[in-house]
Amino acid sequence: MTKIRTPIIIVNCKTYSEATGKKAIELAKVAENVSLETEVCIGLASQFVDIAPIAHTVSIPIFAQHIDPVKTGSSTGHVLAESVKEAGAVGTLINHSERQLKLVDIEAAIARARETGLVSVVCANNTVVSAAVAALKPDMIAVEPPELIGTGIPVSKAKPEVITGAIELVKRINPDVVVLCGAGITKGEDVAAALKLGTEGVLVASGIVKAKNPYKVLLEFAEAITKA
Repeated sequence: MTKIRTPIIIVNCKTYSEATGKKAIELAKVAENVSLETEVCIGLASQFVDIAPIAHTVSIPIFAQHIDPVKTGSSTGHVLAESVKEAGAVGTLINHSERQLKLVDIEAAIARARETGLVSVVCANNTVVSAAVAALKPDMIAVEPPELIGTGIPVSKAKPEVITGAIELVKRINPDVVVLCGAGITKGEDVAAALKLGTEGVLVASGIVKAKNPYKVLLEFAEAITKA
């Protein structure tokens, strides 16, 4: 299993048909090939049922898209941290803008990730939320203004002050947390701009998953990191 290292590219499959089932495995193979070629760490946040088959096929880091703040027992319909860990995930997204949680539940989910040895990647939509989350001591914070998600307008260019402001506050509160950014990232230059702002990687989705040639775009992203 490949260890997580930074700078990192995390590709969120969401529930796109292009990254579901067998297609998710194919995308994971593409990500692994680019990672091996460039030596850039590339992770994949897949749907829950795809974690095990992907983890058995490739060696890149696999993330769950969410975990619930529950322990083993009577929690029908919830996503258990132990289950995604055993399936092969090494980390999990928490509080994505499409699966938001209350702050108390974010804290509990981070604790559950820590207890089970999962890397926690907590999404935050602005500087204030980023600062609040930093105090909860996650492993990573991904700053993603929701209004830019899926637009093709990169946050690193449209709202650079959100990124720099979040990094400044987060590092003041928790200097050990890794800060990523996401939303609208579709080109290598967007990734380069994010790194110049001080981030240690990106969280992307449609820019890779729905690209006509995911390999070409992901390679461009990775090469932007190697040149930075």
